[in-house]
Amino acid sequence: MKIITYICLLFIFLSCKPQIETPKQVSQKQKERVLPQLEPNRYNVAFLIMDGTFNTEFTAPFDIFQHTKYRKNIKAMNTFTVANTLEPITTFEGVRILPDFDYTKDSIPQIDILVVPSAEHHLDTDLKDSVMVNFVKKVDKTALYMTSHCDGAFVLAKAGLLNEVASTTFPSDIETYKKMFPQLHVKDSVLFVHDGKYITSAGGAKSFEAALYLCEFLYGKEIARSLASGLVIDWNLEEVPHFIPD
Repeated sequence: MKIITYICLLFIFLSCKPQIETPKQVSQKQKERVLPQLEPNRYNVAFLIMDGTFNTEFTAPFDIFQHTKYRKNIKAMNTFTVANTLEPITTFEGVRILPDFDYTKDSIPQIDILVVPSAEHHLDTDLKDSVMVNFVKKVDKTALYMTSHCDGAFVLAKAGLLNEVASTTFPSDIETYKKMFPQLHVKDSVLFVHDGKYITSAGGAKSFEAALYLCEFLYGKEIARSLASGLVIDWNLEEVPHFIPD
């Protein structure tokens, strides 16, 4: 009877023991990984995501840019996500997103446009993440445009990219932004700023406007209005408070 009891306890122990992945299993998982299909002759648009990313600042520009592939006779956009992991990241609102690339390990495709959505800790601990900040600096060297929404501007500013240009951020964080980066030329009472290769926006639902602006800048009014119409957005750049230096 004691032997039977011992065998049962041993079985329970082994069944509850955490399973450690072998190198072979990890390799198999990598083989099963499905990478986004990046079509040639398109802009590569990367979205920098992390735990605490706010849904709207990510999904609004993603929706706009992803829909460009349904428009004819333009250089459309490939959209993909980058993070410091391939494990699911959890947004502030609780949505789980599986990153396409791990910028700490993977060979990342050429990034033409980087989108930095706002995240929960973009005003504090995220700014101490030197690996992430250095990744942003590296992308900036060859990217055509660097964009941020809401407090994503803090990341660009921490990377030292906004020192020579005008920028903006989430309205209620303007004063914090000015105090943290007193050298910046900060614009308030606008929904977005485009200065050089940098586009910073107030964020929230107005992230749509900043994304539509970039599309109008690249493709013209007709395409931008078509993209807006597909998402039931009334788009007229002249009615959107913004700042573009002469």
